[in-house]
Amino acid sequence: MPFSQSPVVASRPKSLPVLLLLAMLCALASPAHSQDVLTYHNNNSRTGLNPKETILTLTNVTFATFGKLFTIPVDGLVDAQPLYVSAVTIAGVVHNLLIVATEHGTVYAFDADTGTNLWHITTLKSGETTSDTRACGQVTPEIGVTSTPVISRPRTGNPVIYVVAMSKDGSGAYHQRLHALDATNGSELHKGPVDVAAKYPGGGDNSAGPNVIFDPGQYKERSGLLLTGGTLYLAWASHCDIRPYTGWVMGYNANTLVQTTVLNVTPNGNEGAIWGAGAGMASDNAGNIFLLDANGDFDTTLNSAGFPANGDYGNAFLRLTTAGGLAVADYFQMHNQAQENGGDVDLGSGGTLLVSAKDSAGKAWQLAVGAGKDSNLYVVDRTNMGKFNASSNNIYQQLSGVLPGGIWSMPAAFNGRIYYGPVGSPILAFQFKNAKLLASAVSKTSNSFGYPGTTPSISTNSGQNAIVWAAENSNPAVLHAYNATSLLEIYNSNQAANSRDHFGSGNKYITPTIANGKVYVGTTNSVGVFGLLK
Repeated sequence: MPFSQSPVVASRPKSLPVLLLLAMLCALASPAHSQDVLTYHNNNSRTGLNPKETILTLTNVTFATFGKLFTIPVDGLVDAQPLYVSAVTIAGVVHNLLIVATEHGTVYAFDADTGTNLWHITTLKSGETTSDTRACGQVTPEIGVTSTPVISRPRTGNPVIYVVAMSKDGSGAYHQRLHALDATNGSELHKGPVDVAAKYPGGGDNSAGPNVIFDPGQYKERSGLLLTGGTLYLAWASHCDIRPYTGWVMGYNANTLVQTTVLNVTPNGNEGAIWGAGAGMASDNAGNIFLLDANGDFDTTLNSAGFPANGDYGNAFLRLTTAGGLAVADYFQMHNQAQENGGDVDLGSGGTLLVSAKDSAGKAWQLAVGAGKDSNLYVVDRTNMGKFNASSNNIYQQLSGVLPGGIWSMPAAFNGRIYYGPVGSPILAFQFKNAKLLASAVSKTSNSFGYPGTTPSISTNSGQNAIVWAAENSNPAVLHAYNATSLLEIYNSNQAANSRDHFGSGNKYITPTIANGKVYVGTTNSVGVFGLLK
């Protein structure tokens, strides 16, 4: 989970009673904070797993004992995953916070247990509106906050919410701004917000002189924010593939909001957006960043090290190093990348998941899993991704055609299994054995999910009572819960009589958030809150 460490300050020794009291408070606080969901899909590996859910079980999640508790209305589409921050003191009262951002450019903090609105702020400056659709129907009728924020929880001081919002001023100019908000009241921190601007050496789309230029009106931030090593990383998507655009990743100091590093992955070409159906880029403990790039130019002429000669990585599986600034450290590219680019069946519609698996000799393999529109499931060795070979795929493992309908979503991981929700398909569970995935799914749900498929989340109590949760993009929306081993359904929000558990219209790319006995699901104008019925 995102975490920034405060400096240690020397102090006088405390008395024994005080030390005992502090120890008791720490013991009480630790389990509560373990429920925090501070980033997209729970952690920087993007597993979607809450391993400390002690309240919800395979026995009590049934329509007789579990259901909708209330619905929280908001002022726009909830395209960002709601986040959860436990035990935050506001005006002398301790609250569990539910942080919700909307396409109307509003950020809310609700009491996660009651739905009470504790504070809300607009990301718009005076005289501004949210952005129009930019002639694209992907985010409509307005564009404000699309990507999932990320929250830093320091050892001392208040949690900080980082969020990117798009707006349009009175002269018709578009803005992308990075905000840092105090979680106790929504006030701006670190002299924010800051306008996002960038340039990078290259002659690709929207270049001027020796640089390609970032035009805020041509992009939206769809990918969830990433916080690692004290740096915030932003990645940028296009509006309906409307050129000119290229593939941008940017880093900002989390304490100052100063831009510290920029990378363009198609600097001498075009396209190469980063969006992943809302999934955040993944990162490991060494600060390496992993992502799936969308269709765009790829240089088949390679240098002596096997990298594209002009630095263009469209439709590639990428590992970025952050040591000394952003740079491509390794990649994998399909041998048929030109065909996939031409047919818009690229990798960029899916999210990246980091896992490790042991083989029969006990060797632990550091792996990344990804999939996009071509129905194939790709597993790469994070230390040697395979690069590009024009005649065949040089890759750790590829399961061809196992994700029918393609992926516009993010997988989840638990107990050696990977859970995918393809378009028009059941959720499929793939099992690792001897550090490789078995050739076909070992279990699947009885129901299927229409476009865009579904992004599962998982709750468990230290491996027990493991439940897979998934939202269905329908009207009304449907929340499903399954036994994580068998994928047999144990609950859905259509089961109770008289529409008791209906909670609004479905919204694409929605990811359920599970924390402290409750499940939170965004809709087109609200958040549905589920838990044990009284």
